[in-house]
Amino acid sequence: MTVQKNNPKVDEYFNKIKTWKEESVKLREIIQAFDLTEEYKWMHPCYTLNGKNIVLIHGFKAYCAILFIKGALLKDSHGLLIQQTENVQAGRQIRFTSLQQIVEQEELLKAYIREAIEVEQAGLQVEKKKTENYTVPEELQQQFEASPAFQEAFEALTPGRQRAYLHYFSQPKQSKTKVSRIEKYMQPILEGKGLND
Repeated sequence: MTVQKNNPKVDEYFNKIKTWKEESVKLREIIQAFDLTEEYKWMHPCYTLNGKNIVLIHGFKAYCAILFIKGALLKDSHGLLIQQTENVQAGRQIRFTSLQQIVEQEELLKAYIREAIEVEQAGLQVEKKKTENYTVPEELQQQFEASPAFQEAFEALTPGRQRAYLHYFSQPKQSKTKVSRIEKYMQPILEGKGLND
């Protein structure tokens, strides 16, 4: 393992952050004990191996965390990994609310990072839920039947965009709320846009 050079964009990130600064700097120090490349992706420090994302540092209001990109494949023998939301398929976080917590868990964190690197080196992949495994809400099916052009536009979207819409449209319990959501996003779908575009 070798200590590597800091990425200037990540240095800039650490200079600007106000919350969880000490904690994030400590996480960086721990991760840099490994032979990973420090990059700046998704507006956060990201550590890669041969161009493949391994772990990311990010801060939230209530905690800071490291995100293991393929965390779902880690053994998690200490029960530290958290799935951010039910829809996150691969990534898992370890969350911290103090510098002391990070210091106390440093050796465990290194073991998790080591395992994440091994998972990548082994070429393992997270089996993701496919678009066809998502249920098409009845209200959306009705819109498809009423407008074949709308269905065609929906099917032309990337699988990720389709999944995001299917999940979003399926969430409400009431049919009228589902219909309202579908109607709101008909035009963006016709324009080939995703839920958050």
